[in-house]
Amino acid sequence: MFFEQMHSTWQVALDDCRDLLLLMEVSLAGESQKYMPINQRIMRALESSMDDVKVLVIGQDPYPTKNVAIGLAFAVDLEVDPKLPRSLQNILKEVKDDLGGRVRRGGDLTKWADQGVLLLNRHLTTPVGRPGGHETLGWARFTNRVVEELAKRHGEKLVVILWGKQAAEVEPFLDGAKVIKSAHPSPLSAARGFFGSKPFSKTNQVLISVGRKPVKWDS
Repeated sequence: MFFEQMHSTWQVALDDCRDLLLLMEVSLAGESQKYMPINQRIMRALESSMDDVKVLVIGQDPYPTKNVAIGLAFAVDLEVDPKLPRSLQNILKEVKDDLGGRVRRGGDLTKWADQGVLLLNRHLTTPVGRPGGHETLGWARFTNRVVEELAKRHGEKLVVILWGKQAAEVEPFLDGAKVIKSAHPSPLSAARGFFGSKPFSKTNQVLISVGRKPVKWDS
C-alpha cells in the first residue's frame, strides 16, 4: 500500500525501499494503539512527482493529536484552525516577519506543496498521544533515501530547510543542495535561533539565483 501510494517517479527512485515499506506497513497493522496520520495520508508528501520539487522542508514526526496531521510536515487539517499547533503558529509568524504583510490563515499548507515544497517528516507516523513513538520503526532509514535521491535529482537547484537537530541528521545526504539551517520552530526553541532566521526570503533568493520561480509563502 505505502509503496503504491507514491508517485511513479518516487517508485522508480526508491524501488530498493519496497521491502522496508512493506515491513513497516505490517508492523503498523499490528499496532494496538491508534496512530497518526490515517493510512491514506501517510505517504501524502510523496504523491506528487519528485521532478516538481524545488524546496525540501524537514520536520520531525506528525502531530500526535488525533485527526490533526495530514501527511505534510507541520501542516494541519483546515478544521483545526484557528487552534493551530504552536510550532505552526511560530512558522506563520516568521513568514509574516520575514516577508511582511499579514499572518496567513489556515494551516494545511497545501498551497506550499502545490508550488513544489516537499514537507517531509523524518518519521511518517506516530502513536496518538506519544510524540516520537515510531522513531525505531524504520522511517528515518526510508526518509534518508528520499532526501538522498532528491538531492541527486536536483543538485544545486534544490533548497533544503532544516529546523532543529533531527532535521539536521539528513545533511550528509544533501551533497550539492543549498542548505538553510536554524533552530526548530517549537515554542521550546524558536526564540533560540528560529525567529529572525528569515528562511523564506533566503529560500526565494536561492531559487531566483538558479533560475527557479520563488515560492509564495504567504498565499
